[in-house]
Amino acid sequence: MNVTTPASGPADRRAATLVMACLGVFVAYLPVTTVAVSLPAIQSALDATTAQLSWVQDAFVLPMAAFILTAGVVGDVHGRKKVFQAGLLFSATGAAVALSAQSVQVLWIGQAFAGLGAATLLPTTLALISHVVPDHRERGRFIGLWAASLMLALAVGPIVAGVILDHFSWRWIYLPAIPVSLLATVFAARLLTDSRAPFERRLDWPGQITATMAVTALVYGVIEGGADSFAAPKVLAALAVAVVGGAAFVLAERRSDSPMLDLALFRSPAFTATTLVAMITFLALIGFFFLLSLYFGMVQRLDTLEAGWRLLVVTACAILVGGPVGRLMHRISARVLIAGGLLVVSASLFSLIGVDADTSFLSLAWRLAPLGLGLGAVMTPMTATAVASVPHHLAGMAAAGNNAFRQVGGALGPAVLGALLTTRALDTLPGHLADAGVTGATGERAVAAADQGGLGAVAGIDLGPDTGRVMGALGEAFLDGLRLCLTVAGSLTLLAAVVAVVLLRRPRGGAAGATQVAASSSAAGAITAGVSTAVAGSEGRREA
Repeated sequence: MNVTTPASGPADRRAATLVMACLGVFVAYLPVTTVAVSLPAIQSALDATTAQLSWVQDAFVLPMAAFILTAGVVGDVHGRKKVFQAGLLFSATGAAVALSAQSVQVLWIGQAFAGLGAATLLPTTLALISHVVPDHRERGRFIGLWAASLMLALAVGPIVAGVILDHFSWRWIYLPAIPVSLLATVFAARLLTDSRAPFERRLDWPGQITATMAVTALVYGVIEGGADSFAAPKVLAALAVAVVGGAAFVLAERRSDSPMLDLALFRSPAFTATTLVAMITFLALIGFFFLLSLYFGMVQRLDTLEAGWRLLVVTACAILVGGPVGRLMHRISARVLIAGGLLVVSASLFSLIGVDADTSFLSLAWRLAPLGLGLGAVMTPMTATAVASVPHHLAGMAAAGNNAFRQVGGALGPAVLGALLTTRALDTLPGHLADAGVTGATGERAVAAADQGGLGAVAGIDLGPDTGRVMGALGEAFLDGLRLCLTVAGSLTLLAAVVAVVLLRRPRGGAAGATQVAASSSAAGAITAGVSTAVAGSEGRREA
């Protein structure tokens, strides 16, 4: 292949685009797990509080949720090749800033740039593939390789971080992304053919500004409300800004000649249903993965690798069922697949209510495996149905909108369920301490530590001979909170199943190609979001 000019033949163009797209999504997602497993080292080196540490991950998530719609529009207007290169440069910049960070605040800035790069690369890499592979069947195979590259980044992240942390400072985990991003930028200039939307689009600045304001304020308010109090002035102010920003976004999109998210999409019951299903399901499931990782770390006292092996049960089952479900979509209605998958997920979540501190790996596996199977059954047809249910020229916008709402739900999940967990555990901790025979000053000290610093703060104080009994009581209190959250998560997925049954109808034809793209990307996004959040919770937020 000639690398001095864009690949000339169709086969060369397809191969070059696939390589660059896979490399781009690998760069975008490599920081997710490398940073997650390094959070304890970061906390120790920068003397960060638990709340500050939580924002290391959230600083990455927020730009993804806020800018993923805009990234697709910018690519349509100015060219996907340019936006792809910009995403790589954002990733390299974020890694460079984080590499040189001497404070947690500077690290937040680096993470925000990296999240912006991921938000840019995720839709752009798919758009590049869609442009050079018009046949939807071949495109599905290409996106399967794209999804495998994304999964590879998440899989090798802990290994890369583990090797680096054994020999060097935590900040060197950011180094690999810099040369890879810069080299990919150079090769993209030579190998990729640029493309734009086949119809005229313009940047929607009012929509972008109001959407960013609403999403950022909402996520900030929920996270800070869970950590502090929902009656705190800063939380009330943030939630008020979110409401105002949301209303302003709706007004801006109604008046725009080229909206970022055409509100006419919501006239389709199928698009509305799949968007609600995506947001509700990800709120429940990403919140659950966060709590599961805390359970592995705080109750079962497992390290990251041990927890990772257990989480592979979910991931492997989701991948296993994703391919067959993609083929079944042409024979079984999306309503049956999505609602049926959500019922399986709900059953799995409710079955996990019976776990305790001594639950074995095998006993967990038979509960977690159906969760992965149901997840794979839901996520493949979900975005595909959203795309197929709207006019063809709005297919890309529909996929981006569905993904944006999914990211918002995923960002809110750990905050909402984490707040429920902490509240319930703190309510029941005094009773469990009394049952364990821990009373008087020791019990009061443990309760005060948990109330002020989170459940994990109890493990950091010296309680003398009562330490074992206190930790046992803490584990029981945590399980009380976990059972409440599992009940809520299972109920949310049941609600999502009802929404699917009531609103979903067979989509209109004419969007087969877009359906294939959306199906593949949706499955990958579901798996990656769950795994990355679980790993982050396992190491970064053990203090609950």
